[in-house]
Amino acid sequence: MKPATNSRNRTDALLLAAFCGFVLFYGLGAFGLVGADEPRYAQVTREMLERSDWVTPTLQGKPWLEKPVLYYWEAMLSFRAFGVNDKAARLPAAFDAAMLIAVIYLFLRRFRPGSELDGALIAASSAGVIGFARAAGTDMPLAACFSVALLAWYAWYESGRRIYLAAFYIFLALGTLAKGPVALVLPAAIIFFFGAAKRDWRLALATLWIPGIALYLAVTLPWYIIVQLRNPEFFRVFILEHNLARFSEDVYHHHQPFWFYLPVFLLAMIPWTVALVMAAVESVRLIWRGRPAPKGADDLAGLAASLKRCPDTKRGLDDAGVDDAGVDEAGLDEGLDDAGLDEVSATGSNRGERIRSAFFGAKTSWALFLLIWMLVPILFFSVSQSKLPGYILPAVPAGALLVTEYLSARRGQDMKFSLMFAAAHGVLCGLLIFGSLSAASIAATRHLRWSSGSGTGAAIAGIFALGIAAALLSRSGVRLLSRVTALAVVVGVGVVIRFGAPVLDTTQSARPIAESIQAFSHEPVPLALFHVNRVQEYGLEFYLNRPAQKYEDGNVPAAAHVLVAAQGTQLQVAELVPGRRVSYLISVPAQKVDLYWVGKE
Repeated sequence: MKPATNSRNRTDALLLAAFCGFVLFYGLGAFGLVGADEPRYAQVTREMLERSDWVTPTLQGKPWLEKPVLYYWEAMLSFRAFGVNDKAARLPAAFDAAMLIAVIYLFLRRFRPGSELDGALIAASSAGVIGFARAAGTDMPLAACFSVALLAWYAWYESGRRIYLAAFYIFLALGTLAKGPVALVLPAAIIFFFGAAKRDWRLALATLWIPGIALYLAVTLPWYIIVQLRNPEFFRVFILEHNLARFSEDVYHHHQPFWFYLPVFLLAMIPWTVALVMAAVESVRLIWRGRPAPKGADDLAGLAASLKRCPDTKRGLDDAGVDDAGVDEAGLDEGLDDAGLDEVSATGSNRGERIRSAFFGAKTSWALFLLIWMLVPILFFSVSQSKLPGYILPAVPAGALLVTEYLSARRGQDMKFSLMFAAAHGVLCGLLIFGSLSAASIAATRHLRWSSGSGTGAAIAGIFALGIAAALLSRSGVRLLSRVTALAVVVGVGVVIRFGAPVLDTTQSARPIAESIQAFSHEPVPLALFHVNRVQEYGLEFYLNRPAQKYEDGNVPAAAHVLVAAQGTQLQVAELVPGRRVSYLISVPAQKVDLYWVGKE
């Protein structure tokens, strides 16, 4: 490798590491755990760590078998290294996202050289990746393992090297430990549909490699067998209730219309939504047209030059002595054979046709694979009766890679962006900035409302939009797209962490309530709740590390205790504890709760 190439690779790697370090790791603990899942998963992890139990997840001492164990293992290691806190609970997802971005970079560098930095930046700057990389949950571990597995499979498909197929099975196994059978079902469907579209019915059978299957079973079976032996209800709870029943019935009140995931996916791809739509349309057009001759490839030498820009066949042609200046007739056939593409050996008899077939076979195969990868999770979960936004996170890396391929093709053809695309992408980045500046207001009111500062925010967003659009209209627009978009994302994330996180912490996390309780009592006194939501319930149980008893269920502690009650319920509380002293402590207006001290019976 040339020194200039080494230097560029080091620069790209440092740029990517700095970008991922900021958007994935900076400010992970800036606000407390939110929602019901984050504190619940964190508490399960703490209990497993305290018991040194690496098999059975428990919540308040009872088996919690809704999810497999991979996130808990990662979080246990994080808690052991950094202590039990918000940041440590979110580190596993951030680490998994960083691993995914690194694998995308290395895959593209090996199989699509020249597009590796763009691809990694596009994936890392997608809203879905950033959002779920900052959440203590199982969605990012599944998406990362699933995506790495598919990239490894495609690396095997192009190169024929079994080491990639082994990696495919290992990451399938990790995905199964992250969220269950779905990690096996979705890749199987993607590979089947890809083989069907290629009319290569042997592809699925070739994937069923016995050593790989043995690797998969060796990684997954030990935990699944042991947890079943220790908890006989595991199969019923996890497989029947939280997989089959959740898919076929709206058991947990997560029903959404069939088209729910289309807008969710487009939002998850922000700020690359416009580019994704154009990339998808262009990919479908290329696949539909089949294999036309590439631009500027009217003669054999031009075809060979075009083919060499496709990394799938470049190595074989290099070995055969084919260069951009001409063609070594004697070695060209050997070079085409060494390219290793099935499409080459099955096409026309003359060299020009073979080169055309190789070039477009590789390009369309990759685009086809990405389209199928992107669509299968969306369609699969659209059929499900239970829908949550994180379910289609595995489709986001495919969308990012599809955009990367689109940009790579434009760069290779030296094509500029149209005014319409530059304006649309600039506006989308501007809206991203405006949304970041409005994050504090949205967190406080749960609505986007125009305020005195909104005009300033709109002006700043407009400046960003104009600047990005102008950059894209320059001759270097294609090369600059991922960089200027990444800059907008960095600004957006920084603004949200600086201004939105404190408000989000105050209004959406139970951490401030727990801190108020600890300010009155440093001892672990009993905790009771009355008409508070489950987000606050699970959050308080994590931050105070003790179970909470609920008045409305008839569970009133006999000992003196702290009561967290919905505002305006003081008279109801007094009726539930007749004859006991009830002392008002403090109100938490942002959470609409009051704190009381209730004396013992």
